[in-house]
Amino acid sequence: MSTGSGDLGIENTNIKTASGVSLDDNQKTLVGSILDLFAGRPSLKKLSLWADDATFEDPITVAQGRKQYEPQWYGLQSAFSEIERLHHEVTDGGNPIAMDLKTRYVVKGIGKEQTINSKIVIFYDKATGKITKLEDKWDGQLPDSTFKNAFRKLNSVTVPKMVGVPKTDEEDAQKGNQ
Repeated sequence: MSTGSGDLGIENTNIKTASGVSLDDNQKTLVGSILDLFAGRPSLKKLSLWADDATFEDPITVAQGRKQYEPQWYGLQSAFSEIERLHHEVTDGGNPIAMDLKTRYVVKGIGKEQTINSKIVIFYDKATGKITKLEDKWDGQLPDSTFKNAFRKLNSVTVPKMVGVPKTDEEDAQKGNQ
């Protein structure tokens, strides 16, 4: 992929890796964009690094396709008044890329603080350089019960109805993104 992190407005360019782990330029761009997304700094440019049919999974959603995963990232700005990355470290530079991530969130309106320790797994297509799947495993796990999975699928459909995604780069910039 020829687009560099600067062209995409990626803010997180200092990628920490575990001893013996190295990343190529495309992997650094992907990881930097993911760190930005988890910091509540989405943009259409950063999300252009995702395949249209990519999947985002965490314990509260399974979002399949651009219309479902984009609102999940833009929704962080709506849901949290503060997002602070406490730690990150890439632990595997293969495909998938694996990363430990610790983030502190403060829920808007009620001020409840929550720290989440995640194992992030980033799958990507080597030919296109685009993300095809991202798993955010809180405390290293994703739910496996029928009830929890039903809730996760419901969330992937309802969040896009409540969270607007900009249609253009100009609209994105007006929201303070990029």
